[in-house]
Amino acid sequence: MTTQHPLLQMNAFERLEASVELIKTSGKLFILKDEHGCVMLTTDDEDGIPVWPESSLALLWATEDWSDCEAMEISTKDFLTKWVGGMTQDNLTVMICPVPGEEGEVMEPEEFAQQI
Repeated sequence: MTTQHPLLQMNAFERLEASVELIKTSGKLFILKDEHGCVMLTTDDEDGIPVWPESSLALLWATEDWSDCEAMEISTKDFLTKWVGGMTQDNLTVMICPVPGEEGEVMEPEEFAQQI
């Protein structure tokens, strides 16, 4: 019998705080990617890249249209040096730990970078 991940019991803000702590501790985060690149989410007024603290949480999102996606690990160092600038330039946000049925907190890349 599988147990649910503790983050699935939290609201978006609590997941944000817990995710930041896990990412800081592990020195890595995860995105979803397929043959076209990384998965992006669009909300009413923003485009962003969802990030998760663990691959298992990212894979919960890999259903339906994204069922062929896999979790890709990115070190926080690479995220800070290679991703933040590009995301800022492309007006993309960071969507922290969305879970099925609930979007994650949305943050500007620089703000997220300061947190991790």
